[in-house]
Amino acid sequence: MKFTDGYWQLRPGVTVLRPGTVESVEPDERGFTVFAPTGRVTGRGDTLNRPLVTVRFFSAAPGVVGVTIAHHLGDPPRQPRYALATREDHPVTVDVTGLSASLTTGELTARVALVDGWRVEFLHGDRLLTSSTARSIGVVTDADGRAYVHERLGLDVGETVYGLGERFGAFVKNGQTVDIWNADGGTASEQAYKNVPFYLSNRGYGVFVDHPEHVSFEIGSEVVSQTQFSVEGQSLTYYLVDGPTPKDVLRRYTALTGRPARVPAWSYGLWLSTSFTTSYDEKTVTEFIDGMAERDLPLSVFHFDCFWMRQFHWVDFVWDPETFPDPEGMLRRLHERGLKVCVWINPYIAQRSYLFEEGRRAGYLVRRPDGSIWQWDKWQAGMALVDFTNPDAVAWYTEKLKALLDMGVDCFKTDFGERIPTDVVWHDGSDPQRMHNYYSYLYNQAVFRLLESERGEGEAVVFARSATAGGQQFPVHWGGDCESTFPAMAESLRGGLSLAASGFGYWSHDIGGFEGTPDPAVFKRWIAFGLLSSHSRLHGSGSYRVPWAFDDEAVDVLRHFTRLKLGLMPYLASVAEEAHRDGVPMMRPMVLEFPDDPAAAYLDRQYMLGPDVLVAPVMSADGEVTFYVPAGTWTHLVTGEQLTGPAWVTEKHEFDSLPLLARPGAVIPFGSRTDRPDYEWADGVRLRLFAPAPGQRARVRVPSPGGGPGADFEVRFEDGTARAELVAGASAAYHCEVQGVRQ
Repeated sequence: MKFTDGYWQLRPGVTVLRPGTVESVEPDERGFTVFAPTGRVTGRGDTLNRPLVTVRFFSAAPGVVGVTIAHHLGDPPRQPRYALATREDHPVTVDVTGLSASLTTGELTARVALVDGWRVEFLHGDRLLTSSTARSIGVVTDADGRAYVHERLGLDVGETVYGLGERFGAFVKNGQTVDIWNADGGTASEQAYKNVPFYLSNRGYGVFVDHPEHVSFEIGSEVVSQTQFSVEGQSLTYYLVDGPTPKDVLRRYTALTGRPARVPAWSYGLWLSTSFTTSYDEKTVTEFIDGMAERDLPLSVFHFDCFWMRQFHWVDFVWDPETFPDPEGMLRRLHERGLKVCVWINPYIAQRSYLFEEGRRAGYLVRRPDGSIWQWDKWQAGMALVDFTNPDAVAWYTEKLKALLDMGVDCFKTDFGERIPTDVVWHDGSDPQRMHNYYSYLYNQAVFRLLESERGEGEAVVFARSATAGGQQFPVHWGGDCESTFPAMAESLRGGLSLAASGFGYWSHDIGGFEGTPDPAVFKRWIAFGLLSSHSRLHGSGSYRVPWAFDDEAVDVLRHFTRLKLGLMPYLASVAEEAHRDGVPMMRPMVLEFPDDPAAAYLDRQYMLGPDVLVAPVMSADGEVTFYVPAGTWTHLVTGEQLTGPAWVTEKHEFDSLPLLARPGAVIPFGSRTDRPDYEWADGVRLRLFAPAPGQRARVRVPSPGGGPGADFEVRFEDGTARAELVAGASAAYHCEVQGVRQ
């Protein structure tokens, strides 16, 4: 929300109250509260007809300072609220002198000047991270009498901002206005399915705005030297999250909002879909699976999209009897072939579904203020919404899903959840504005928790489209409905990198794009990108995505990259454990791994897959790709060719290749199998050292599927020879080798 007309003037009808000075400070054990009149108080008369801005500073967790800015405090608390893991078991230092009041938690200090106007500094040790100054805080009334509160935090020279959910525009958010409001808008607009009111700065801090309703961010776009964020109402709460590195920020942020769950080993394999509006039955499905097997294409999951149910009945969770007369038998036959099964669902109930009347009678569907069921005809005729604020509705909905699990379904694609109305009444009295984004959290939480209870922790996985802050706890998320073009491939990657910078550990996308049919070049290039993402799915809208529908070379390309990914499972599993344990994503923007390299700040056509593998997808028909190589000797993972950085490199690649580089000194474990993802990763593992330094030593951990103990290796490079020793756990066999030399 913009309130100014240029820098000096306000927009017509807008009035703003700002803290002018500090009248007093009240300290407590966890922080302090500042009372700031909106003008100078030189005598008792100046206290009359003078508003106060009340600003509380408190420590929510080590290295995290919370700030609440308030005008009038008489409004009742509004629900829902983000479920935050705040802590009080850490030391907090509060110091109030005549000149300043400060709060220190970890190495982060919030210091408020008590003289000479309003100024708040946030510091990591002695280093200034950002600040709130004289015109930063605003208690706003607009021309229609609506109240808002905004804060503006300073942007330093060269500072860049990332995150705010899965955003498909420019990766660096400076200069943008971003509205945190979930929408079903595809991947080619400023709208997003996954909106997260958190941004990450390359200066080593993050800001989380603790409001699930609409939050507006102006990142250097209203005041170009500041990031502004605002909400409607009388108060605003945000958290300043310390680093010092961007990865440290994500560790602290996900400790506050939730870490990604561990997902099953089989989910890292290739998923094949029926696609959306295509015509299919069990014969079609069997032909697809037979075709994959005949062509030696490893397949892990088969997905049934919407039309596994009857048209106009979505959702009733009943297999279309004409298309699938024997669903239990079909699922059994798929399992006998070693496949897992995913089916599409959403949280909407069509009027023709038998669940509509059940839900209406029981009060499980969202209602309008007059007591009628909220309905419309978009997507499904007469559709209503499941009210996930009603525990009985959650139990009813998940019981229907449990019947599918009992039948043999293994996981669910939790589609939709963005178009949530605000002219409704929720069962628990939640504020409709705050429920709009938060609905996605409750929806995915309900399905994910059911899978955990039925399959066990570490065996639950969904394919979710909508999300908000905290939704990273219920993986996996995919990028939504993109076009089948190279520009759409690039916008999808930007969305995934933005989501990664927002605390989401896993991410996927539709290989080849969703809308339309990709030409063979786009499809084959997207295969490499898709198989070098955390999760990999062949899916489209109106056409099949089996590779032989494109050409024979597409089959070879899919085989090559699928087997490459499966062979990388020991490495990918260790990266996934880091995402689960620490909240650092599997697919990482370059700035996460190289925050001190100025070139990394703007890179959005390449990424790090874990800490040690650089991926630069080819997004051109002629195979030409330009990418950046950070400092050191980098080694091509497959060919062994070496590049020395820092340097920009332009190369041309055939369809079975792309820039895929190992970091200097990396030890990357390769598995003994390339036919499936869920094998014992430590058995027969090859520990490959890439351009090691003389005398280099490294500890390498290879997890075990399901979160077992795994194996730990001590790797040494001495006298030009690599040696490895098993120091913990078990491994049937292993060996160590050197790939490339350091230049």
